[in-house]
Amino acid sequence: MKRRSFIKSTVAAASVASVLPLSHATAQELPIDQISEKELYELRTYELRFGSQQKLLLDYLTKVFQPVLKRIGVNHFMLFKELGDSNPTKLTALISYPNASVYLKAQNLYTDSDYVTQAKEYHNLPQSQALYNRFSSSLLLAFDGMPKIMDAVEGASLFELRTYEGFSEDAVRRKIKMFNTEEIQLFLKTNLHPVFFGEMIAGPYRPCLTYMLNFKDMAEHDASWKSFATHPEWKAMSTKAEYANTVSNIQKVFLKPILV
Repeated sequence: MKRRSFIKSTVAAASVASVLPLSHATAQELPIDQISEKELYELRTYELRFGSQQKLLLDYLTKVFQPVLKRIGVNHFMLFKELGDSNPTKLTALISYPNASVYLKAQNLYTDSDYVTQAKEYHNLPQSQALYNRFSSSLLLAFDGMPKIMDAVEGASLFELRTYEGFSEDAVRRKIKMFNTEEIQLFLKTNLHPVFFGEMIAGPYRPCLTYMLNFKDMAEHDASWKSFATHPEWKAMSTKAEYANTVSNIQKVFLKPILV
């Protein structure tokens, strides 16, 4: 929250300064030193096994996994549950890494003796007491227009995770350009409070991009999206030929926070 007002004022400035020279580029086109300046995001979705001990998984994620990630240099660890009574129950973790080195370190925690000790109960569960069926994992690279996570607004109780699929890599590249040069700024103007924007570089549904918004409640969500959809700047940018046919499918899920 303390970073949001600062970042909100600087995103617009960045778009006409250092961001614009990069705004047309995708992950495949950027030099490695420029990629390293942007966060990497891992989205993990745990599909809980029916009848499993959900508290054991929550305790592991919040009391063991999150602290060790913070200790090795992870920027953020957020945990969410789907809004409503989903079946099977799913938990979604958002992890932000400052660079690929920290990401790789997080994939090899067994070299950390403290982690091995603290995670002993979790890892020693027998097959009959498995907590989840599988977890899926996607890796995303932050947009030039918002290279770091923004803190949630005060009192946020609703998070919206949206994935925009494109029919080709070029379609997604053009949609990312639209966000970097125009659309992120309009999100900020219309109270579509972003958490992150990322290009999926590993995971399902590629080519695609994923982003997350947060709101105090559904009433603010509806009002903000209405303000965006009717804004003259959106009407102008959405009719530009360079942005035509950039999104072939939209997936969205509403989440409520467990740990942010």
